[in-house]
Amino acid sequence: MGRTLITGGLVITAADELEADVLIEDGTVVGLALRGGDTAHTWAGSDAEVIDATGHYVIPGGVDAHTHMELPFGGTFASDTFETGTRAAAWGGTTTIIDFAVQTPGRPVRAGVDAWMAKAEGNCAIDYGFHAILSDVNESSLKEMDVLVDEGITSFKLFMAYPGVFYSDDGQILRAMQRGAANGALTMMHAENGIAIDVLVEQALAAGKTDPRYHGEVRKALLESEATHRAIQLARVAGAPLYVVHVSAGEAVDELARARDLGLNVFGETCPQYLFLSVDNLAEPDFEGAKYVCSTPLRPREHQELLWRALRTNDLSVVSTDHCPFCFSGQKELGRGDFSKIPNGMPGVENRMDLLHQAVLDGHIGRRRWIELACATPARMFGLYPRKGTIAPGADADIVVYDPNAEHVMSAETHHMNVDYSAYEGRRVTGRARTVLSRGRVIVDGGAYLGTAGDGRYLTRGTCQYLI
Repeated sequence: MGRTLITGGLVITAADELEADVLIEDGTVVGLALRGGDTAHTWAGSDAEVIDATGHYVIPGGVDAHTHMELPFGGTFASDTFETGTRAAAWGGTTTIIDFAVQTPGRPVRAGVDAWMAKAEGNCAIDYGFHAILSDVNESSLKEMDVLVDEGITSFKLFMAYPGVFYSDDGQILRAMQRGAANGALTMMHAENGIAIDVLVEQALAAGKTDPRYHGEVRKALLESEATHRAIQLARVAGAPLYVVHVSAGEAVDELARARDLGLNVFGETCPQYLFLSVDNLAEPDFEGAKYVCSTPLRPREHQELLWRALRTNDLSVVSTDHCPFCFSGQKELGRGDFSKIPNGMPGVENRMDLLHQAVLDGHIGRRRWIELACATPARMFGLYPRKGTIAPGADADIVVYDPNAEHVMSAETHHMNVDYSAYEGRRVTGRARTVLSRGRVIVDGGAYLGTAGDGRYLTRGTCQYLI
């Protein structure tokens, strides 16, 4: 692959901001040199291919730790394949995803992992790994956890929601957490009280409340916070680490903050939709609100500042997308007349890095915190750091030359995700990836896609690097 020199830019990691040049050899970062120093002069005179980053940021490629490519849900499938979804991620400056391999009830966990490996292999534009969803918790699946952790799948997702689909009861959750405490796995939790939600769904439909806005009304913030509290207590009993996904409500943040104040290994993730969208979108007329149906649901606007504050204080540690797109035409429309039949999920894998940069400009977070939330912490949380999530000697050369002044308007007409609408249609943002390198190879540059399906490699992962 040879040598590449990225010169002239401001290198931003979670720890530093440096006017420095970056030297890459054979897909790996081999050094950083402060501009103007002897080393930088020597590199400039070498035979390296030069990428001029003058006036740009040089940042680690994004790590999106929560995506769902080709996920079966509600009688249909997420519209992005591993090929289209990872290509869109690359366009948006994300160079690593961690998707979810789903165990079919009654089948081995391994069968689900093998199925998702087959979907991804030879198709991904960027590097990828997997969590495993446990749909059955029994002695057999618990033994499989041990083997999978040894093989580099070190996180397992459980659901307090979706009875009859993914749901696990408290006893099953406790058993899985106990196994995680023993084998080092991180338990990921969809924390909503699904039993209570199903009662409220039934009552709403019986009263003729069928519009998409009722999806948000029945999935109450108190049922998210109750489940979050319960998950934390079960993790305490098991002595296990806990990662709560897609936190949307201030009340759930309060539960996480209390746990973290106790020094517990409890972590929270939120997503751009909860930071930039609200129940106002769910209430859009003519069934347009269906585009914004996801779980946990969008909340009233007052929750947004609570989430931003939690991101600043580290009571929320990661921003992932929960990218799970369904087209409005033919998929979201399955729920006309019954909001409970609208496939749950939204697109966003291409938008995350730019939305968070806009948050920097809006004063919600700082530049290094942007990189921490989107790159470094997810890499550490899921056992990929420092190979991913930073720019340092020995790291994979997953690097984005980012133009902080590029203005653009988000739209379904210009995005690369395989979905017929944008959740952020018409939103003007400043900041955009100009050049994207995956392990030193340029795959996006100046409005052109230069990669191919199969460029991405599967990643085996270590255990969470935050545990105390």
